[in-house]
Amino acid sequence: MEPRAPRRRHTHQRGYLLTRDPHLNKDLAFSLRERQQLNIHGLLPPCFISQEIQILRVIKNFERLNSDFDRHLLLMDLQDRNEKLFYGVLMSDIEKFMPIVYTPTVGLACQQYSLAFRKPRYGMNCLIQFEDFANLNAFRLLNKYRNKYCTFNDDIQGTASVAVAGLLAALRITKNKLSDQKVLFQGAGEAALGIAHLIVMAMEKEGLSKEKAIEKIWLVDSKGLIVKKRASLTEEKELFAHEHEEMKNLEAIVQKIKPTALIGVAAVGGAFTEQILKDMATFNERPIIFALSNPTSKAECSAEQCYKATQGRAIFASGSPFDPVTLPDGRTLFPGQGNNSYVFPGVALGVVACGMRHITEKVFLTTAEVISQQVSDKHLEEGRLYPPLSTIRDVSLKIAVKIVTDAYREKMASAYPEPQNKEEFVCSQMYSTNYDQILPDCYSWPEEFQKIQTKVNQ
Repeated sequence: MEPRAPRRRHTHQRGYLLTRDPHLNKDLAFSLRERQQLNIHGLLPPCFISQEIQILRVIKNFERLNSDFDRHLLLMDLQDRNEKLFYGVLMSDIEKFMPIVYTPTVGLACQQYSLAFRKPRYGMNCLIQFEDFANLNAFRLLNKYRNKYCTFNDDIQGTASVAVAGLLAALRITKNKLSDQKVLFQGAGEAALGIAHLIVMAMEKEGLSKEKAIEKIWLVDSKGLIVKKRASLTEEKELFAHEHEEMKNLEAIVQKIKPTALIGVAAVGGAFTEQILKDMATFNERPIIFALSNPTSKAECSAEQCYKATQGRAIFASGSPFDPVTLPDGRTLFPGQGNNSYVFPGVALGVVACGMRHITEKVFLTTAEVISQQVSDKHLEEGRLYPPLSTIRDVSLKIAVKIVTDAYREKMASAYPEPQNKEEFVCSQMYSTNYDQILPDCYSWPEEFQKIQTKVNQ
């Protein structure tokens, strides 16, 4: 997918203020003509550096630093100064920079927010630094509010979509249907309920009734297994309460329920004990174990603990990144990270491109299906349940094209006329990290007043 050519962009800003606008600033990449026209010639050193060299310089400074926290601050300062360069750096090696601008380093940055404070940053949601660069319009909208509120990401559908994508990929290994699974959630908060509802929706798509699908979902919260006899159940939890004795110990619950898939979303570090992992391997030839809580300290188990306890038979995914694990038999497994960044760029791109009227849960199930389809058989053999992050823009494009196609077919789009070539249409909406040509605003007169007089009026 080739980047779009630089476009012309007009601005009313001049001089010092323009160099302090991250949307317009190009640092030493401004041409001589731009410097003169925008009244910034005397504000910049008398040299010119291409964006490619700027990216290499940032990377060199990045590598000189000794801690990921300092590297995070370097990149965030860059974003506040030169937005195009920031995203250009990220896209030069997404797998390298993702852990710095997102999990796990962003969690530390939030914890150290007061010490590292420069200006309000973690607004709207803490993922905005990375996730929405794929779409120019969505990026602009979200960035407009980036410095307005100090809140954290709670988009449950995104978490649900990436979790279901991992499950669908895992089932390509086990050769089973989703509707044949029994799923146990350790944690019954919004994340668990969001994933559970999307799993039910996916099972219904396979032909199972909603009631039968719900019977295959079990939830455990801080008080134990959610069953019908328990008092004070919320309406959301009550939907997944089953006729069963009350139980509190997770190890005992796992032994009793015998799930095929165990999903942790309660942020209780170490909740998946060695005994639980061994029991999962006893019930299942290929147990599915997702330790989705983050940061890393809150993960229910590490990839190494999971693979070791199950003799490498577990199909593992996590919310935080883990290093590859080499087994005693010489195999090396690469644990998949269930990262929301697989979801949001493509969804935002598709929704904004076609002006989708309403974002339904079906959009997130479609997204999960597209993501899982991008995992090759070779990736599955290596233990990966998600496509490489280096392909994230291509994955986002496929998600967006599918969303746009469905939106026009289902009369949910508002951007007309309907484009014939959906992929070309979506590509035209994608955010480009190439510098724009910055030109000063100018106004025009009607054509008749611009005509040069060649005769003297009598």
